[in-house]
Amino acid sequence: MGAGDTTLGDLSHADRWLDGDDGDEQGVGLGLAIAWCLSEPGRMGEVALLPDRRALVLGRGEEATVRFARLGPGRRPPADPLQGRLLSRRQLEVRAEGERVQLRNVGSCALKVDGRTVSDATLSVGQAFELDRQLVLVVVRRGALPDPEEAHTFGRADAHGIVGESMAAWELRTRLRFLARRDDPVLVLGESGTGKELAARALHARSPRAGGPFVSRNAATLPEGLVDAELFGNVRNYPNPGMVERPGLVGAADGGTLFLDEIGEMGTAVQAHLLRVLDRGGEYQRLGEARTRRSDLRFVAATNRDPAELKHDLAARLTLRVEVPGLADRLEDVPLVAHHLLGKARADAELAERFFDGEHARISPELVLALLGHRWTHHVRELDKLLWRALETSPGRALVLSPELRELLSPRQGPAPVDPESLDADALRAALEAAGGNVTRAASDLGLSSRYAMYRLLRRAGVRSAD
Repeated sequence: MGAGDTTLGDLSHADRWLDGDDGDEQGVGLGLAIAWCLSEPGRMGEVALLPDRRALVLGRGEEATVRFARLGPGRRPPADPLQGRLLSRRQLEVRAEGERVQLRNVGSCALKVDGRTVSDATLSVGQAFELDRQLVLVVVRRGALPDPEEAHTFGRADAHGIVGESMAAWELRTRLRFLARRDDPVLVLGESGTGKELAARALHARSPRAGGPFVSRNAATLPEGLVDAELFGNVRNYPNPGMVERPGLVGAADGGTLFLDEIGEMGTAVQAHLLRVLDRGGEYQRLGEARTRRSDLRFVAATNRDPAELKHDLAARLTLRVEVPGLADRLEDVPLVAHHLLGKARADAELAERFFDGEHARISPELVLALLGHRWTHHVRELDKLLWRALETSPGRALVLSPELRELLSPRQGPAPVDPESLDADALRAALEAAGGNVTRAASDLGLSSRYAMYRLLRRAGVRSAD
Protein backbone atom coordinates (compact mmCIF):
# COMPACT_ATOMS: atom_id res chain seq x y z
CA MET A 1 0.00 0.00 0.00
CA GLY A 2 1.86 3.04 -1.22
CA ALA A 3 1.51 6.53 0.18
CA GLY A 4 1.85 7.93 -3.30
CA ASP A 5 -1.66 6.77 -4.16
CA THR A 6 -3.18 9.99 -2.86
CA THR A 7 -2.54 13.71 -2.71
CA LEU A 8 -3.59 16.56 -0.47
CA GLY A 9 -6.17 17.36 -3.10
CA ASP A 10 -8.05 14.27 -1.95
CA LEU A 11 -8.87 15.94 1.36
CA SER A 12 -12.11 17.19 -0.18
CA HIS A 13 -13.34 13.60 -0.49
CA ALA A 14 -15.18 13.94 2.85
CA ASP A 15 -17.69 16.37 1.38
CA ARG A 16 -18.17 14.30 -1.78
CA TRP A 17 -18.56 11.11 0.28
CA LEU A 18 -21.27 12.59 2.47
CA ASP A 19 -23.14 13.62 -0.66
CA GLY A 20 -22.90 10.07 -2.02
CA ASP A 21 -20.45 10.95 -4.81
CA ASP A 22 -17.56 8.91 -3.41
CA GLY A 23 -18.14 5.19 -2.88
CA ASP A 24 -21.51 3.59 -3.51
CA GLU A 25 -24.77 5.28 -4.41
CA GLN A 26 -25.77 5.79 -0.79
CA GLY A 27 -22.50 7.39 0.29
CA VAL A 28 -21.98 4.52 2.75
CA GLY A 29 -18.45 3.59 3.67
CA LEU A 30 -15.95 3.14 6.46
CA GLY A 31 -14.28 5.63 8.71
CA LEU A 32 -12.01 5.96 11.71
CA ALA A 33 -13.41 7.59 14.86
CA ILE A 34 -11.29 9.10 17.62
CA ALA A 35 -12.06 7.34 20.90
CA TRP A 36 -9.15 8.81 22.88
CA CYS A 37 -6.43 11.35 22.14
CA LEU A 38 -3.72 12.21 24.68
CA SER A 39 -2.77 15.61 23.29
CA GLU A 40 -6.23 16.70 22.06
CA PRO A 41 -8.90 15.10 24.31
CA GLY A 42 -11.58 17.42 22.92
CA ARG A 43 -11.44 15.61 19.57
CA MET A 44 -13.31 12.55 20.83
CA GLY A 45 -16.03 11.57 18.38
CA GLU A 46 -14.41 13.14 15.31
CA VAL A 47 -14.40 10.88 12.25
CA ALA A 48 -12.12 10.54 9.25
CA LEU A 49 -13.90 9.18 6.19
CA LEU A 50 -12.08 6.56 4.14
CA PRO A 51 -12.84 6.34 0.43
CA ASP A 52 -12.85 2.75 -0.80
CA ARG A 53 -9.61 1.36 -2.20
CA ARG A 54 -7.66 4.57 -1.88
CA ALA A 55 -4.48 4.74 0.20
CA LEU A 56 -4.22 7.56 2.71
CA VAL A 57 -1.63 8.60 5.27
CA LEU A 58 -2.50 9.05 8.95
CA GLY A 59 -0.08 11.17 10.90
CA ARG A 60 0.74 14.53 12.39
CA GLY A 61 0.46 17.85 10.63
CA GLU A 62 -0.30 18.90 7.10
CA GLU A 63 1.44 15.96 5.45
CA ALA A 64 -1.30 13.58 6.59
CA THR A 65 -4.20 12.89 4.22
CA VAL A 66 -6.42 11.20 6.84
CA ARG A 67 -8.25 14.17 8.34
CA PHE A 68 -10.69 14.09 11.25
CA ALA A 69 -13.73 16.37 11.47
CA ARG A 70 -16.82 16.92 13.61
CA LEU A 71 -19.31 15.43 11.21
CA GLY A 72 -23.04 15.94 11.54
CA PRO A 73 -26.15 16.97 9.59
CA GLY A 74 -25.65 20.32 7.96
CA ARG A 75 -22.08 20.63 9.21
CA ARG A 76 -19.21 21.35 6.83
CA PRO A 77 -16.43 21.54 9.41
CA PRO A 78 -12.75 21.97 8.57
CA ALA A 79 -10.86 18.68 8.45
CA ASP A 80 -8.04 19.46 10.85
CA PRO A 81 -4.71 17.56 11.04
CA LEU A 82 -3.68 15.81 14.23
CA GLN A 83 -1.15 17.64 16.39
CA GLY A 84 0.19 15.00 18.81
CA ARG A 85 3.93 15.65 18.83
CA LEU A 86 4.86 11.99 19.44
CA LEU A 87 3.01 10.87 16.30
CA SER A 88 5.13 10.67 13.18
CA ARG A 89 4.20 12.89 10.29
CA ARG A 90 3.71 9.68 8.31
CA GLN A 91 2.54 7.26 10.98
CA LEU A 92 0.14 4.83 9.25
CA GLU A 93 -0.79 3.91 5.73
CA VAL A 94 -4.54 3.31 5.67
CA ARG A 95 -6.76 1.77 3.00
CA ALA A 96 -10.42 0.76 3.15
CA GLU A 97 -11.18 -2.39 1.17
CA GLY A 98 -14.88 -3.23 1.19
CA GLU A 99 -15.75 -4.05 4.81
CA ARG A 100 -12.15 -4.01 6.09
CA VAL A 101 -9.54 -1.37 6.86
CA GLN A 102 -5.91 -2.23 6.20
CA LEU A 103 -3.24 -0.59 8.33
CA ARG A 104 0.53 -0.54 7.88
CA ASN A 105 2.73 1.17 10.41
CA VAL A 106 5.47 3.29 8.86
CA GLY A 107 6.12 5.66 11.80
CA SER A 108 7.89 5.60 15.14
CA CYS A 109 4.81 5.13 17.35
CA ALA A 110 3.94 1.47 17.95
CA LEU A 111 0.70 0.12 16.47
CA LYS A 112 -1.18 -2.05 18.96
CA VAL A 113 -4.13 -4.33 18.21
CA ASP A 114 -5.66 -6.46 20.98
CA GLY A 115 -2.72 -5.48 23.20
CA ARG A 116 -0.09 -6.78 20.76
CA THR A 117 2.39 -4.65 18.85
CA VAL A 118 2.06 -5.33 15.13
CA SER A 119 3.45 -3.83 11.95
CA ASP A 120 0.22 -4.22 9.98
CA ALA A 121 -3.37 -5.23 10.59
CA THR A 122 -6.72 -5.71 8.87
CA LEU A 123 -9.70 -4.60 10.97
CA SER A 124 -13.49 -4.76 10.70
CA VAL A 125 -16.22 -2.39 11.84
CA GLY A 126 -16.24 -2.21 15.63
CA GLN A 127 -12.58 -3.10 16.10
CA ALA A 128 -10.27 -0.61 17.77
CA PHE A 129 -6.51 -0.05 17.78
CA GLU A 130 -4.00 2.10 19.62
CA LEU A 131 -1.05 4.19 18.55
CA ASP A 132 1.02 3.66 21.66
CA ARG A 133 -0.16 6.01 24.43
CA GLN A 134 -1.13 8.67 21.88
CA LEU A 135 -4.36 7.74 20.09
CA VAL A 136 -7.17 5.17 20.16
CA LEU A 137 -9.24 4.80 17.00
CA VAL A 138 -12.22 2.57 16.19
CA VAL A 139 -13.38 1.45 12.75
CA VAL A 140 -16.93 2.65 12.07
CA ARG A 141 -19.42 2.61 9.24
CA ARG A 142 -20.73 5.98 8.13
CA GLY A 143 -23.34 6.94 5.58
CA ALA A 144 -25.54 9.78 4.44
CA LEU A 145 -26.80 11.68 7.46
CA PRO A 146 -30.37 12.97 7.90
CA ASP A 147 -31.47 16.52 7.26
CA PRO A 148 -30.31 19.12 9.78
CA GLU A 149 -32.50 19.85 12.78
CA GLU A 150 -31.94 21.94 15.88
CA ALA A 151 -28.24 22.39 16.54
CA HIS A 152 -26.39 21.25 19.62
CA THR A 153 -22.75 21.45 20.65
CA PHE A 154 -20.81 18.56 19.12
CA GLY A 155 -20.38 15.67 21.51
CA ARG A 156 -22.70 17.09 24.15
CA ALA A 157 -26.23 16.12 25.07
CA ASP A 158 -28.84 17.61 22.77
CA ALA A 159 -31.90 19.48 24.04
CA HIS A 160 -33.54 16.16 24.90
CA GLY A 161 -30.57 14.59 26.69
CA ILE A 162 -29.43 12.30 23.87
CA VAL A 163 -25.64 12.05 23.54
CA GLY A 164 -23.99 10.81 20.36
CA GLU A 165 -22.73 11.77 16.92
CA SER A 166 -22.87 8.32 15.29
CA MET A 167 -25.17 7.43 12.44
CA ALA A 168 -27.30 5.44 14.88
CA ALA A 169 -27.70 8.43 17.20
CA TRP A 170 -28.70 10.75 14.36
CA GLU A 171 -31.10 8.18 12.91
CA LEU A 172 -32.74 7.94 16.35
CA ARG A 173 -33.15 11.73 16.53
CA THR A 174 -34.67 11.78 13.05
CA ARG A 175 -37.10 8.99 13.86
CA LEU A 176 -38.16 10.67 17.11
CA ARG A 177 -38.70 13.96 15.31
CA PHE A 178 -40.94 12.25 12.76
CA LEU A 179 -42.98 10.30 15.33
CA ALA A 180 -43.40 13.33 17.58
CA ARG A 181 -45.57 14.96 14.92
CA ARG A 182 -48.02 12.06 15.07
CA ASP A 183 -50.46 11.41 17.89
CA ASP A 184 -50.81 7.63 17.56
CA PRO A 185 -49.49 5.22 20.21
CA VAL A 186 -45.76 4.44 20.01
CA LEU A 187 -43.76 1.40 21.08
CA VAL A 188 -40.15 2.15 22.05
CA LEU A 189 -37.85 -0.85 21.63
CA GLY A 190 -34.39 -1.37 23.04
CA GLU A 191 -32.32 -3.44 25.41
CA SER A 192 -32.21 -2.62 29.10
CA GLY A 193 -30.31 0.56 29.90
CA THR A 194 -30.24 2.01 26.39
CA GLY A 195 -32.36 5.04 27.32
CA LYS A 196 -35.90 4.15 26.28
CA GLU A 197 -37.45 6.59 28.77
CA LEU A 198 -35.17 9.33 27.42
CA ALA A 199 -36.55 8.60 23.94
CA ALA A 200 -40.12 8.71 25.28
CA ARG A 201 -39.47 12.07 26.94
CA ALA A 202 -38.01 13.36 23.68
CA LEU A 203 -41.18 12.27 21.85
CA HIS A 204 -43.25 14.22 24.37
CA ALA A 205 -41.01 17.30 24.34
CA ARG A 206 -41.02 17.49 20.53
CA SER A 207 -44.78 17.03 20.25
CA PRO A 208 -47.65 19.53 20.38
CA ARG A 209 -48.36 18.05 23.84
CA ALA A 210 -45.07 19.34 25.25
CA GLY A 211 -46.92 21.79 27.51
CA GLY A 212 -48.96 18.98 29.09
CA PRO A 213 -47.94 16.41 31.70
CA PHE A 214 -45.54 13.52 31.08
CA VAL A 215 -46.70 10.67 33.31
CA SER A 216 -44.23 7.79 33.60
CA ARG A 217 -44.58 4.42 35.33
CA ASN A 218 -42.74 1.12 35.17
CA ALA A 219 -45.48 -1.28 34.10
CA ALA A 220 -43.81 -4.17 35.92
CA THR A 221 -44.66 -2.46 39.23
CA LEU A 222 -48.41 -2.44 38.54
CA PRO A 223 -49.89 -5.13 40.82
CA GLU A 224 -52.24 -7.31 38.80
CA GLY A 225 -55.00 -7.16 41.44
CA LEU A 226 -54.91 -3.34 41.59
CA VAL A 227 -54.20 -2.52 37.97
CA ASP A 228 -57.59 -0.85 37.39
CA ALA A 229 -57.11 1.44 40.37
CA GLU A 230 -53.56 2.30 39.34
CA LEU A 231 -54.46 2.97 35.71
CA PHE A 232 -57.90 4.52 36.01
CA GLY A 233 -58.12 5.80 39.58
CA ASN A 234 -60.96 5.51 42.07
CA VAL A 235 -63.56 7.62 43.83
CA ARG A 236 -63.23 8.43 47.50
CA ASN A 237 -63.81 5.54 49.92
CA TYR A 238 -63.74 2.95 47.14
CA PRO A 239 -62.95 0.10 47.10
CA ASN A 240 -62.15 0.44 50.81
CA PRO A 241 -63.29 3.03 53.41
CA GLY A 242 -60.71 5.76 53.87
CA MET A 243 -59.35 5.51 50.31
CA VAL A 244 -58.59 8.94 48.91
CA GLU A 245 -59.80 9.93 45.46
CA ARG A 246 -57.16 9.30 42.78
CA PRO A 247 -57.17 10.25 39.09
CA GLY A 248 -55.09 7.22 38.06
CA LEU A 249 -52.31 7.28 35.51
CA VAL A 250 -54.74 7.75 32.62
CA GLY A 251 -56.46 10.72 34.24
CA ALA A 252 -53.16 12.29 35.33
CA ALA A 253 -51.88 12.18 31.73
CA ASP A 254 -54.86 14.14 30.33
CA GLY A 255 -53.52 16.64 27.80
CA GLY A 256 -50.09 15.03 27.74
CA THR A 257 -48.33 11.69 27.43
CA LEU A 258 -48.67 8.45 29.38
CA PHE A 259 -45.47 6.38 29.28
CA LEU A 260 -45.49 2.79 30.51
CA ASP A 261 -41.98 1.36 30.63
CA GLU A 262 -41.25 -2.37 30.41
CA ILE A 263 -44.77 -3.13 29.23
CA GLY A 264 -43.61 -6.58 28.20
CA GLU A 265 -43.35 -7.48 31.89
CA MET A 266 -47.11 -7.04 32.32
CA GLY A 267 -49.23 -10.13 32.04
CA THR A 268 -51.41 -10.36 28.96
CA ALA A 269 -54.54 -10.01 31.11
CA VAL A 270 -53.22 -6.72 32.46
CA GLN A 271 -52.29 -5.52 28.97
CA ALA A 272 -55.90 -6.07 27.93
CA HIS A 273 -57.01 -3.33 30.35
CA LEU A 274 -55.40 -0.74 28.07
CA LEU A 275 -57.33 -1.65 24.93
CA ARG A 276 -60.47 0.38 25.71
CA VAL A 277 -58.43 3.53 26.35
CA LEU A 278 -56.57 3.09 23.04
CA ASP A 279 -59.65 2.20 21.02
CA ARG A 280 -62.14 4.78 22.23
CA GLY A 281 -60.19 7.99 22.35
CA GLY A 282 -59.10 7.73 25.97
CA GLU A 283 -62.40 6.47 27.37
CA TYR A 284 -62.20 4.98 30.89
CA GLN A 285 -64.02 4.70 34.22
CA ARG A 286 -62.72 5.25 37.72
CA LEU A 287 -63.42 2.48 40.19
CA GLY A 288 -66.69 3.09 41.99
CA GLU A 289 -67.89 5.64 39.44
CA ALA A 290 -70.71 5.01 36.98
CA ARG A 291 -69.96 7.78 34.50
CA THR A 292 -67.48 7.47 31.68
CA ARG A 293 -64.52 9.83 31.50
CA ARG A 294 -62.15 10.69 28.67
CA SER A 295 -58.48 11.45 28.87
CA ASP A 296 -56.90 13.24 25.91
CA LEU A 297 -53.53 11.51 26.06
CA ARG A 298 -50.88 10.02 23.86
CA PHE A 299 -49.82 6.53 24.84
CA VAL A 300 -46.14 5.51 24.65
CA ALA A 301 -44.88 2.12 25.82
CA ALA A 302 -41.43 0.56 25.97
CA THR A 303 -40.09 -2.97 26.13
CA ASN A 304 -36.78 -4.81 25.95
CA ARG A 305 -38.58 -7.88 24.64
CA ASP A 306 -39.48 -8.95 21.13
CA PRO A 307 -42.77 -7.16 20.29
CA ALA A 308 -44.20 -10.55 19.32
CA GLU A 309 -44.29 -11.38 23.03
CA LEU A 310 -46.87 -8.66 23.69
CA LYS A 311 -50.57 -9.47 23.70
CA HIS A 312 -51.51 -9.56 20.05
CA ASP A 313 -54.36 -7.08 20.39
CA LEU A 314 -52.11 -4.56 22.13
CA ALA A 315 -49.18 -5.00 19.74
CA ALA A 316 -51.55 -4.42 16.81
CA ARG A 317 -52.39 -0.99 18.21
CA LEU A 318 -48.73 -0.03 18.69
CA THR A 319 -47.98 0.35 15.00
CA LEU A 320 -45.56 3.26 15.36
CA ARG A 321 -42.24 2.03 16.65
CA VAL A 322 -38.76 3.35 17.33
CA GLU A 323 -35.71 1.36 18.33
CA VAL A 324 -33.12 2.83 20.70
CA PRO A 325 -29.69 1.49 19.68
CA GLY A 326 -27.38 -0.15 22.17
CA LEU A 327 -23.78 0.90 22.69
CA ALA A 328 -22.58 -1.95 20.45
CA ASP A 329 -24.48 -0.29 17.59
CA ARG A 330 -22.72 3.05 18.15
CA LEU A 331 -19.28 2.35 19.55
CA GLU A 332 -17.89 5.73 18.54
CA ASP A 333 -20.36 7.28 20.98
CA VAL A 334 -19.05 5.34 24.00
CA PRO A 335 -16.31 7.91 24.84
CA LEU A 336 -18.79 10.78 24.38
CA VAL A 337 -21.37 9.14 26.64
CA ALA A 338 -18.62 8.41 29.18
CA HIS A 339 -17.54 12.07 29.10
CA HIS A 340 -21.15 13.11 29.69
CA LEU A 341 -21.60 10.68 32.61
CA LEU A 342 -18.31 11.74 34.19
CA GLY A 343 -19.65 15.28 34.35
CA LYS A 344 -21.43 14.21 37.55
CA ALA A 345 -18.09 13.25 39.09
CA ARG A 346 -16.54 16.55 38.03
CA ALA A 347 -19.09 18.33 40.23
CA ASP A 348 -17.28 16.80 43.21
CA ALA A 349 -14.35 19.12 43.96
CA GLU A 350 -12.12 16.33 45.27
CA LEU A 351 -12.69 14.11 42.23
CA ALA A 352 -12.34 17.05 39.86
CA GLU A 353 -8.94 17.97 41.30
CA ARG A 354 -7.70 14.40 41.25
CA PHE A 355 -8.92 13.03 37.93
CA PHE A 356 -9.70 15.95 35.63
CA ASP A 357 -7.82 18.45 33.47
CA GLY A 358 -10.48 21.06 32.92
CA GLU A 359 -13.62 19.35 31.65
CA HIS A 360 -11.87 16.17 30.48
CA ALA A 361 -11.06 13.22 32.73
CA ARG A 362 -7.63 11.66 32.53
CA ILE A 363 -8.35 8.12 31.26
CA SER A 364 -5.84 5.46 30.30
CA PRO A 365 -6.05 4.10 26.74
CA GLU A 366 -6.27 0.56 28.20
CA LEU A 367 -9.54 1.49 29.91
CA VAL A 368 -10.93 3.09 26.75
CA LEU A 369 -10.07 -0.02 24.71
CA ALA A 370 -11.65 -2.28 27.35
CA LEU A 371 -14.88 -0.27 27.24
CA LEU A 372 -14.95 -0.38 23.45
CA GLY A 373 -14.49 -4.16 23.54
CA HIS A 374 -16.98 -4.86 26.34
CA ARG A 375 -20.06 -7.01 25.77
CA TRP A 376 -22.78 -4.57 26.86
CA THR A 377 -25.89 -5.93 28.56
CA HIS A 378 -27.23 -2.81 30.30
CA HIS A 379 -25.59 -0.19 28.10
CA VAL A 380 -25.59 3.40 29.39
CA ARG A 381 -26.70 2.34 32.86
CA GLU A 382 -23.90 -0.23 32.92
CA LEU A 383 -21.34 2.27 31.60
CA ASP A 384 -22.24 4.66 34.40
CA LYS A 385 -21.61 1.97 37.03
CA LEU A 386 -18.30 0.97 35.43
CA LEU A 387 -17.07 4.56 35.40
CA TRP A 388 -17.90 5.03 39.08
CA ARG A 389 -16.08 1.78 39.79
CA ALA A 390 -13.08 3.19 37.94
CA LEU A 391 -13.24 6.33 40.08
CA GLU A 392 -13.29 4.17 43.21
CA THR A 393 -10.47 1.79 42.29
CA SER A 394 -7.99 3.89 40.29
CA PRO A 395 -4.97 4.41 42.57
CA GLY A 396 -3.40 7.45 40.93
CA ARG A 397 -4.57 10.58 39.17
CA ALA A 398 -6.05 8.89 36.09
CA LEU A 399 -8.87 6.40 35.55
CA VAL A 400 -7.24 3.07 34.77
CA LEU A 401 -8.21 -0.51 34.10
CA SER A 402 -7.80 -1.70 37.68
CA PRO A 403 -7.91 -5.44 38.52
CA GLU A 404 -11.32 -4.91 40.15
CA LEU A 405 -12.66 -3.23 37.04
CA ARG A 406 -11.14 -5.82 34.72
CA GLU A 407 -13.20 -8.50 36.47
CA LEU A 408 -16.41 -6.60 35.63
CA LEU A 409 -15.62 -6.30 31.93
CA SER A 410 -16.42 -9.14 29.55
CA PRO A 411 -14.80 -8.87 26.12
CA ARG A 412 -16.99 -9.50 23.12
CA GLN A 413 -16.45 -12.99 21.80
CA GLY A 414 -17.37 -14.87 18.69
CA PRO A 415 -16.63 -14.18 15.04
CA ALA A 416 -15.71 -10.81 13.61
CA PRO A 417 -18.71 -8.72 12.55
CA VAL A 418 -20.08 -9.67 9.17
CA ASP A 419 -21.46 -7.48 6.43
CA PRO A 420 -25.24 -7.55 7.03
CA GLU A 421 -25.79 -7.10 3.30
CA SER A 422 -24.22 -10.52 2.70
CA LEU A 423 -26.84 -12.34 4.81
CA ASP A 424 -29.74 -13.53 2.68
CA ALA A 425 -32.89 -15.29 3.85
CA ASP A 426 -31.31 -18.74 3.60
CA ALA A 427 -28.31 -17.71 5.74
CA LEU A 428 -30.61 -16.21 8.35
CA ARG A 429 -32.82 -19.33 8.46
CA ALA A 430 -29.73 -21.54 8.81
CA ALA A 431 -28.41 -19.43 11.69
CA LEU A 432 -31.78 -19.59 13.46
CA GLU A 433 -32.00 -23.34 13.00
CA ALA A 434 -28.46 -23.83 14.35
CA ALA A 435 -29.34 -21.67 17.36
CA GLY A 436 -32.53 -23.60 18.10
CA GLY A 437 -34.65 -20.62 17.07
CA ASN A 438 -33.04 -18.30 19.64
CA VAL A 439 -32.55 -14.89 17.97
CA THR A 440 -29.99 -13.65 20.50
CA ARG A 441 -27.81 -16.74 20.04
CA ALA A 442 -28.14 -16.59 16.25
CA ALA A 443 -27.08 -12.93 16.24
CA SER A 444 -24.01 -13.79 18.35
CA ASP A 445 -23.12 -16.74 16.08
CA LEU A 446 -23.27 -14.45 13.04
CA GLY A 447 -21.14 -11.79 14.72
CA LEU A 448 -23.92 -9.21 14.68
CA SER A 449 -23.84 -6.37 17.19
CA SER A 450 -27.12 -7.25 18.92
CA ARG A 451 -30.35 -9.22 18.62
CA TYR A 452 -32.01 -6.07 17.31
CA ALA A 453 -29.64 -6.07 14.34
CA MET A 454 -30.83 -9.65 13.75
CA TYR A 455 -34.49 -8.60 14.02
CA ARG A 456 -33.92 -5.91 11.38
CA LEU A 457 -32.38 -8.43 8.99
CA LEU A 458 -35.18 -10.92 9.59
CA ARG A 459 -37.85 -8.30 8.86
CA ARG A 460 -36.07 -7.17 5.71
CA ALA A 461 -35.71 -10.74 4.44
CA GLY A 462 -39.28 -11.67 5.37
CA VAL A 463 -38.15 -14.41 7.75
CA ARG A 464 -40.22 -15.06 10.89
CA SER A 465 -38.67 -16.25 14.11
CA ALA A 466 -40.28 -18.19 16.92
CA ASP A 467 -38.28 -16.22 19.53
